[in-house]
Amino acid sequence: MEPFVHNAAPGRVVFAPGALSQVGAEIERLGCARALILSTPFQKPDAERLAERIGGLAAGVFGDAAMHTPVEVTERAMAAFEASGADCVVALGGGSTIGLGKAIAWRNDAPQVVVATTYAGSEVTDILGQTEGGRKTTLRDPKVRPETVIYDPDLTLGLPVAMSVASGLNAMAHAVEALYAPDTNPVISLMAVEGLRALKSALPMIVETPDNVAARGEALYGSWLCGVVLGSAAMSLHHKLCHTLGGGFDLPHAETHAILLPHTAAYNARAAAAQLAPAAALFGGDLGGGLHDFAASIGAPMALKDLGFSEDYIPSAAGMATENPYANPREVTREGILDLLTHAHSGTRPAPN
Repeated sequence: MEPFVHNAAPGRVVFAPGALSQVGAEIERLGCARALILSTPFQKPDAERLAERIGGLAAGVFGDAAMHTPVEVTERAMAAFEASGADCVVALGGGSTIGLGKAIAWRNDAPQVVVATTYAGSEVTDILGQTEGGRKTTLRDPKVRPETVIYDPDLTLGLPVAMSVASGLNAMAHAVEALYAPDTNPVISLMAVEGLRALKSALPMIVETPDNVAARGEALYGSWLCGVVLGSAAMSLHHKLCHTLGGGFDLPHAETHAILLPHTAAYNARAAAAQLAPAAALFGGDLGGGLHDFAASIGAPMALKDLGFSEDYIPSAAGMATENPYANPREVTREGILDLLTHAHSGTRPAPN
């Protein structure tokens, strides 16, 4: 066995149907008494109901979380935090809301409770991505990792199937990338493959029967594992491309991950064959092609053109993605990324490279 270093990240997970009822107790467990509840505009009614539920522990609701964590939204949330007298945040929702909670914590070290309602996985990482001036940048800092994460499968029963699929594939991308990260190790690999297995099992059942609580629970379990490995290993080509397209071209986060995943996996298939072998075995031996077929079978978005990404944007996107490339098993070249984005734009099935 090769030598390795594994840093186990701190954090508390509460996983159970009906666990939403434990939000108040978790706020108090952190030694806090006034929580600003965060959400997107769409989930603001849910956030307001949660505020009513926890009564005096709620300092207020900020319901303007947005994709890619725009800095100007964070500045408004910081003002709301100060004005409300809050001493912690509760992020109710998916990646947009979780990102806002992290952005607040990075600035003032506020304790965070997350109630995860999608399969984003970012709730268990020390990674914060922020957008300003058309560019998305990321940082890692232990203080942005939430202290407590609540997973309540009941809260995901109303998650639309299309978002369930895209969000689940987003989580799977974390696991695939962690397998070939430069600082991966056997513990990360075990969690990554188990996360992939759980989501591969759960997502088709959710498509067939969206109110299947067991499948929803398995998907949350898988997304948790995928998030843990994302927070335990360095990001590579896949996340660099997603940050480029999301921050530079305002593409939706989960759908962009879902579309790019088969293509980034195929790009690295030969260079990281040994590391990716357990994942490839789950998808018929050809990871890129197998992921493409799996995504198509569950009705996932397949082409960047369907997100409004013009073919004319490909050269500039390739340039941005190769300016400061992340560590990757295969050399990241402009020609290689042009080819990858061309295939992802049209949605064609990738071939192993």
